[in-house]
Order: sequence, then C-alpha cells, then structure tokens
Amino acid sequence: MVFSSIPFLFFFFPIFLLLYYISPFKIKNLILLIFSLIFYAWGEPVYIVLMIFSSVVDYTNGRLIEKYRDNKVLKRTFMVGSVIINLALLGFFKYSDFLIENINNLFNLSIPLLELGLPIGISFYTFQTMSYSIDVYRGDVKAEHNFLNFMTYVSMFPQLIAGPIVRYQTVSEELSKREITFSKFTSGFVRFLQGLFKKVLIANNVGYVWSVISGDASEISLLTAWLGLFMFAFQIYFDFSGYSDMAIGMGKMLGFTYLENFNYPYISKSITEFWRRWHISLSTWFKDYVYIPLGGSRCKKIINIRNILIVWMLTGIWHGAAWNFLLWGLYFGILLILEKFVLKRFLEKLPSFLKHVYAIFLILVGWLIFAFDDMSLLKEYALKLFANPFIIDAQFMQYFTNYFVIIAVAIIFSMPIYPYVKEKFKFNNIIIQILIFAIYIVLFMVVTAMLVSDTYNPFLYFRF
Repeated sequence: MVFSSIPFLFFFFPIFLLLYYISPFKIKNLILLIFSLIFYAWGEPVYIVLMIFSSVVDYTNGRLIEKYRDNKVLKRTFMVGSVIINLALLGFFKYSDFLIENINNLFNLSIPLLELGLPIGISFYTFQTMSYSIDVYRGDVKAEHNFLNFMTYVSMFPQLIAGPIVRYQTVSEELSKREITFSKFTSGFVRFLQGLFKKVLIANNVGYVWSVISGDASEISLLTAWLGLFMFAFQIYFDFSGYSDMAIGMGKMLGFTYLENFNYPYISKSITEFWRRWHISLSTWFKDYVYIPLGGSRCKKIINIRNILIVWMLTGIWHGAAWNFLLWGLYFGILLILEKFVLKRFLEKLPSFLKHVYAIFLILVGWLIFAFDDMSLLKEYALKLFANPFIIDAQFMQYFTNYFVIIAVAIIFSMPIYPYVKEKFKFNNIIIQILIFAIYIVLFMVVTAMLVSDTYNPFLYFRF
C-alpha cells in the first residue's frame, strides 16, 4: 500500500483525516498511531512486531540514559546497547543473505540463504530510533516519558516507509503540542498533490521508458542508452522527491513540520553541492552521527580522507545489500575527496555552464552504477554508453518524440522555475488562483485515471 494508490487516496487517508480532525487533541496521537500501525500492517503484517520491538528498545534505553546521566559508564553502555541492537536488526534482515552469498562464493560452500523479506522502511525508522538514543545521550533532547508519543513518532505513516528521516528533536514539541490550522491543512494538501503529480505523472512515465530500454540493452544505440540513463535520473528524482513532498505535505496537514529532503539537486555545479541538495535528511544524518564523531574535517588530511570514505561506504550499503551500492558510495566518496583536495581551485575557475555539465555527467555515471545490481548488466550498459559505434536508432526517435513533452516537463520541474515565477508574480490575482485550482483538479483526475488503469507504478525506495 503506497501513497499513490486508490485505496490510500480514497479510503484510508480520508477516513483517517475525518477521525483525526473530529477527535480532541489528547487522543489525536492515539488515532495517528492506530492508523499508522494499520498502514504498516497492510503491507508488512509480520514485521510490525519488529518495529514495535525496536521502539521499545530505544524508548527504554532513552529513559535509562536519562536516569543514569550522571554515571558516564552506564549512560554510555545504554547508548551503545541501543546502537548495537538497532544495527544488528538492520544487518540481519537487510544483509544476511548478501553475506551468505559472498561466503559461499569465496569458500565454495552451499550455505542455504535465509530468504527473509526486507521489512518496509526499516532503513528509515532504524536511523530515526537510533538517532533518538544518541541525542538523549548527548543531551540534545530530553527522553520521552510517554511511550504512546514515542511510538507515534516512530510509526507515523506519512514518512514511515520512505522518509525523510525525521529526528525526534525535529518533532518532539509537536508530539505534545502542535498547531492544526486550516491554512496549514491547505498548504499541506497542495504540497501532497504536488508530490503525487511528480510521482505518477513524471516518475512513472520516464521510469517506464527506462525499464524498457534497460530491460534489453543488447542492441540499443548510443543515444538510446543515454536517453535511458537520463530517464532513470529523472525517475529516481521525481519518484523519491515526490514521496518526500507527499510526506511533508501530510505532516503539515497533521500539524507536524518535517525538514526538506530535496533542494533541486540537478542544478548543482559540483558533486559536493549535489549532496547538499539530494536526500538531505540522510546526508545530514551521516554527517552528524558518523562523520563528525570520527573527527570530521578538523583533523589531518589522511584522517579526513578516511572519514569521508567510511561515510560514503556506509551511505552506499545503506541503500542496499549489493556490491554496486558499495561501489556507488565509494564512487561519490572519491569524487568528494578529489573536489575537496584536488579539483576545488580548478572548478572555481570554470564557467558556470561547464561546471553544471561536469556535475550532471558525473551524477549520471553514478546513477548508472546505482541502477544495476548485476555487474554483468552494468558492464553491458556502460559499453553502450561509452563504446558504442551504433549512434542512433529508431527506438531513440520513437521514445524521444513520444515522450518529448514529459522530458520537457521533467527538465522544467527539476529546476526552481515554478518557485521563481510564483514569487515574481505573487499569484495573488483571483483569476490566476482559480486557474491554478482548475489545473490541479484536472491533474488529479488524470492521476486517478492512471492509477485505476493500473499503469506502471513502481517505487524505487521501497527496497531500501
């Protein structure tokens, strides 16, 4: 069950909103918790126990850390225990088969795989609960004494399955006291619709083209291969940022403020800038809980390089249990090291346009690594991109002409053009507002028709 589905849009969410708004504030968290558990159990009825267990562990450790805050040994023991349990659960369910496969290959063994299903959202809620224990240990937040509030924080369905990663300190006050107003509801609803449109109208369409092109890359031309890779880049951006927009919008409708997760990453002029704009909640999590504790940049150059490589190896394998994700993380780690210590002055002298071309090219190469967990398919597609004498074919012309409008829309909305126009012209005119309202209605009707017809509707980040 996902946000861009008919049951969610027309049954689950409206019923939830009705009960949520008519309920007194003192039971709103209970309503939210019940529906969040129903939401999760719909897709993962067994693994709901795992999420509850993880919540109990971190809630208990938070209380114990606070209780023994004057005892450095005990306080640290409870914090470390929380981290170990969280990482053990994440590692067991996400990486056990990957480890077994590689042990089998390395030692020519035949240990049977566990074949465990990956609990939806485990990478997100594990990082949330783990950061809570660390923040209580650091004294950045007070321990939550109300388990209902804590469980609500962990399980909130708007961002449970796909982020953004919401730290407890971001919503701690709102769990007990928050503003729920009509203006917040309307602005949140508009943000939700914007995310829905990005996901269904753009991500699904460009994703379909990528799935066809990458599904059989043996005979494609050079231009078709590059078109496919651009389509994947647009798919993963509009897919993930679309869900982040929906989560942020739903949070606002409920009175919660989630931090932004994307800031037009494809306008970046360096890889460093790209990672300040892409999946911001994950980047800042690793910065605050791994990079800085390791020493950050306030250390010798060789230690700083080590810290960057560790963070990006972890960032890579966070995304999945496959060698391509580790390679993807190392790829960006090495690029960030080069930009920081070698290329910085050179890049500063480049014209703005060339800096943008440089960044987009390297980002696309990164998405190539990310897209294929089968190394033989990765190699095959890479050859089509960089060593392909077959320049153009009918397939390229077919997809380029048929999807030209979608490509143009994807380019426009991957840049801050709409916010600029909105700010420039204010959109206060009643006629313009009515026109925008009409456009939203039409787009929602189109989205509904596409979902009813059961068209291509994957979600890339469910597997992470």
